[in-house]
Amino acid sequence: MASIQTLTPGQRYCVVREFIDYNYQTHPVGETWVFERTNFVPYEDGLTVYVSIGGRPVAYRLQWRPEEQAALIENFTTFVVAC
Repeated sequence: MASIQTLTPGQRYCVVREFIDYNYQTHPVGETWVFERTNFVPYEDGLTVYVSIGGRPVAYRLQWRPEEQAALIENFTTFVVAC
């Protein structure tokens, strides 16, 4: 299992295991996007994932805390795979 830091910018990824982000948005199996980058903000342990969907930029927020999305961030490649 690998963390979110192992994703490759410009690579298309497919969700293979549903997850919910910090804003309670569900990312269902089959969702696809192109990974752009992440940005960690130490305040509140925020991690923003920047992707593009159909050429349009989208940002997903996560929180790197055990009670939030830490397990998701640290095991991200069990939720998404290159496609």
